[in-house]
Amino acid sequence: MIKLGITGGIGSGKSVVGELLSLYGVPVFIADTEAKILTNTSTEIRTELINLFGDDLYTETGLDKKKLAYYIFNNQKLLQTVNRIIHPEVGRSFRSWVDRQKGGICAIESAILFESGFDALVDKTLSVYAPEEIRIRRVAGRDRISEETIRQRMKNQISEEIKKERSDFVIYNDDHTALIPQVHTVLSSLNQ
Repeated sequence: MIKLGITGGIGSGKSVVGELLSLYGVPVFIADTEAKILTNTSTEIRTELINLFGDDLYTETGLDKKKLAYYIFNNQKLLQTVNRIIHPEVGRSFRSWVDRQKGGICAIESAILFESGFDALVDKTLSVYAPEEIRIRRVAGRDRISEETIRQRMKNQISEEIKKERSDFVIYNDDHTALIPQVHTVLSSLNQ
């Protein structure tokens, strides 16, 4: 089975590309969703995060995401520590998920595919590219957050140019170039 890693910066449209791949019958593992689930269900992650931040990081309903975000988005070293706790668990979950898939291709969608090391778990990589101003407009409309907050989040990801250079495929999601033909081209190449 060919494993495809899908990445792109915040607001690039990687989820849209993942959904299009799903319509073609390619199962897609969403790393961010799995990480959110694991922060509440993995005893290992919970224990390590509590050791790092204290018991009040978790409430009766689970992880206090706002509190965690407050700690890590203002401190690169803490962000890296949290990632070293969560990413190995997500990687294990992905490998287990792959073992249950059928067909010739499956994919993982991750904004931080390269930063997390998830690119080592796949055979090919695909970067979804959109110009920065389009990405900011999309995220501001979707998440109702300020441009400053969006730019701060962008700083926590490697540049779009580096992602493009490191990827086997690039899909342009610039509001002018049709996505479906690009997805079809990638799938045709993977199926050869």
